[in-house]
Amino acid sequence: MSRLRTLAMGLVHLWPIALIIVAWDLWIVLNGYTSTVAPRPWFVIADVAVGFGDYVPSVLYTLGVSLGGLVGGTAIGFVAGIAVWWSAALSGVVTPAALVIRSVPITAMIPIIARIVGYGDAAVITSTALICFFPAFVFTLSGLASIPDSGRDLFRVMGAGKAQVLTRLGVLHALPNLMISVRITAPSAVLAAMLAEFLMGTNGLGALFSESRSYMDMERAWGTALVATVASVLVFVGARALERRVDARVT
Repeated sequence: MSRLRTLAMGLVHLWPIALIIVAWDLWIVLNGYTSTVAPRPWFVIADVAVGFGDYVPSVLYTLGVSLGGLVGGTAIGFVAGIAVWWSAALSGVVTPAALVIRSVPITAMIPIIARIVGYGDAAVITSTALICFFPAFVFTLSGLASIPDSGRDLFRVMGAGKAQVLTRLGVLHALPNLMISVRITAPSAVLAAMLAEFLMGTNGLGALFSESRSYMDMERAWGTALVATVASVLVFVGARALERRVDARVT
């Protein structure tokens, strides 16, 4: 009974999804849109269910490059945050560069990225890494700035150098903040990868969306968007679980 009750409670929490689907269908019916303009949700869901095998390679590819960009961008942001904390001179160089990268829209940077690393997987991963870089940089820096003075003084009294303060105290304070940035940027990494694939890729959900739209296969195009949304939610849930495990280890 308890399992049935848990299942029932879980289904009750899905009412926002049902509401969105009903609103989506009403929007199409009331406006008299044809399937060429906007397909009804039932046809999109049927396309995903029947042709799920066609989506799988694109989903795996997009998730793979998203993970590569997320890991790369997070690592670069983490190192950049440490560099700014370590040296005022490095801060004067890294901080303005980070702000410039953050301020320029990724769509404007894609031609530059393609010119530097070429088209294909490298460009998609680089674009995704640039999206994930800045949150990791900011959260790492905030974590290092939150090192308590008492802990820092204790390390100095015991003769610890700056490197030891960083490795034995600073990283432990920065890691929970870094995991927050991972949770926040993980869904954005999927969407960034999809955008890059749409603009210059030949694989993945973005390329599948572009191809489907070109052939006016709107059920497949909207199905791609639906699958990407579900993938982003699952990636967020996975990142949240990882954050909890890391927090449990370091706090």
